[in-house]
Amino acid sequence: MTEATGTASAARVADVLLLFADGPTARGVSEIARLLGMPKAVVHRILTTLVDRRLLETDPGVRGYRLGPGAAALGARALRESRLREAAMPVLRELSLQTGETATVSARVAGGRVYLDQVQSPQEIKMTVEIGRRYPLHAGSSSNCILAFLPAAEREAVLAAEITAVTEHTLVDPALLQDRLDTIQHQGYATSAGERQLGAGAIAAPVFGLDGEVTGSISVCGPATRLDEDTRDKVVPLVRAAADTISRKLGWHGGLPDRG
Repeated sequence: MTEATGTASAARVADVLLLFADGPTARGVSEIARLLGMPKAVVHRILTTLVDRRLLETDPGVRGYRLGPGAAALGARALRESRLREAAMPVLRELSLQTGETATVSARVAGGRVYLDQVQSPQEIKMTVEIGRRYPLHAGSSSNCILAFLPAAEREAVLAAEITAVTEHTLVDPALLQDRLDTIQHQGYATSAGERQLGAGAIAAPVFGLDGEVTGSISVCGPATRLDEDTRDKVVPLVRAAADTISRKLGWHGGLPDRG
């Protein structure tokens, strides 16, 4: 096997596994082959290998496959050892105390972002997030903060792809979304209301790593009725300061990078 062939094979295995990061809990051979444009025979061989390694397991109820205990172990290890999560959690605890709302940290991943952790609001009615599920970069403030500071080529690729509505409030016009990203680059934070989850409001800011590349974002989220304009004006400086603290803990001291 040549190096190029081996790389292509590894990429196919990774693509199959990453399909299980979001969407239906279980997927079948035909669905995976269609989504990835692979022959069914190739998909079946990959699935068999992943089942052997316990990264996937069969789901007889739907004649498909779902994540196995090996994948769960990898995910748990990744969360435990995430530098971003480790740096963010003490800051998020303070942020939640200051605002009375849920504070979250998200990481950039291939094809979107995932929530790494959260500090839940002490209030009876509150927002909670699903840890580890992949979300697109076009919907919601946590996603938009990451998208705004990606390298220009990556940002343009997202805007050029099909942008689907997550809720009736999701911004799907590429030109309007680009205008929003320009604003986020200038002001260093994003707000949203009902764009990813109806009834939810959020204020988010980007987090940067040692090299100045955006590595994730943090947010304060709660019922949209509580995050009104007056509240946002008070919370925005707290979120921006918290994001800056986390970025500095990760080694970045340069403020907002210029992404053009």
